[in-house]
Amino acid sequence: MESLVVPVLIFLAVAAGVTLAARAISRRKASAGAQPQAPAATAADLARTASAKLSEDEHRRLYALIAQGQAMAAIKLYYEATGDGLRASRDAVGALAAHPQPYRGAEASPAETEDDDDEPQRFPYRYRAIASKGDVTREVSSNMLNDEIYGRIRTLARNGDTEAAASALTRHSDISMKQAREFIELLDD
Repeated sequence: MESLVVPVLIFLAVAAGVTLAARAISRRKASAGAQPQAPAATAADLARTASAKLSEDEHRRLYALIAQGQAMAAIKLYYEATGDGLRASRDAVGALAAHPQPYRGAEASPAETEDDDDEPQRFPYRYRAIASKGDVTREVSSNMLNDEIYGRIRTLARNGDTEAAASALTRHSDISMKQAREFIELLDD
């Protein structure tokens, strides 16, 4: 009988441990279920929020880095400009690259936040965009293009949305859709 005391005590200790662990898990599930989960923000919403945190110069520099394919430098710039965490900065730059945002100052009205691509703005200078692949070189020159708009067009082309990129290029220049498609094909790497 004395030889059974030790195994019985071990069995009771294990049973008590399993019971306590089960109670702890059920409490965690109950507390997690009681807190309402906020819906996850879409990438477009994240891009709008991230863009609002940047000054005009930071916004321009960030999109220049994205257009040049320097993702790490863009993340570093966003991280230093906003003070957000590294993971949040990475997510924000990814969202900004996937969903290009125009710069909107703090005084932007809700009417201005709709879609600014419908009416291209004319700038006091001509912007030249050049694309080449092998022996083929194309140039687009327009006073409706700038670094930000061209960066968005390049981002669309790199993400595989060549029709949207060509359409945006024709809206912001005086070239045909065929010429825009030829230009975009040279950007698509």
